[in-house]
Amino acid sequence: MKSIIIASTSTLHGSSYLKYLLPTLQLHFKNIKSILFIPYARPGGISHNEYTQKVAQAFAQINISVKGIDEYENAEKAIHDAEGIFTGGGNTFLLVTQLYKHNIMQTLSTAVKNGIPYLGTSAGSNICGLSMQTTNDMPIVYPPSFQTLGLIPFNLNPHYLDADAQSQHMGETREMRIKEFHAFNNTPVLGLREGSWLEVKGETITLKGTLSARLFQQNQDPKELNPESDLSNLK
Repeated sequence: MKSIIIASTSTLHGSSYLKYLLPTLQLHFKNIKSILFIPYARPGGISHNEYTQKVAQAFAQINISVKGIDEYENAEKAIHDAEGIFTGGGNTFLLVTQLYKHNIMQTLSTAVKNGIPYLGTSAGSNICGLSMQTTNDMPIVYPPSFQTLGLIPFNLNPHYLDADAQSQHMGETREMRIKEFHAFNNTPVLGLREGSWLEVKGETITLKGTLSARLFQQNQDPKELNPESDLSNLK
């Protein structure tokens, strides 16, 4: 049975890394002593080791140890043997490229679908959808495919921002960019605001946190979904 936390962000403004999620993660990774961390997205270009150490410090607060996937000789075996898995944020193009480079996109998808508890934040959440095409990230590298894990039957836009009527910025809003996506694709897109996450238990998908999420579907007006909304039938 799938057991997944898909969070918009790892860090809320004015708080430390993962702090707002730690109570949820303590339950999510209950009875797990160690998790496998996938640092490929490398926010700001930090090293895999630096990123892994940052994650380890956060998880130490709930008595869970962390080991980076690049510390293993065989990435595929590391996923198979993992008690739990966390894929962190950063650049989604880089993350997807590395998952394909190491031939573990399908391996990771299968492992999570078979029940290994998974946490994704930001880029690590983007890859939970059907494709990475609704990411906000710059295409700094060229992945062999936009197809991702397919753990949920729609796409995500983490860090979703509402249009600011007072802003002097004249470029595209997030809503406009998602509409551009829907000019060519019919996959639903969920805009996840900061501090919100999805909880996936088996085939049940529930919006968590205190904020609403914004749902975009092709040829329909956007909808606001309240916390605890069930997205299980969204396709």
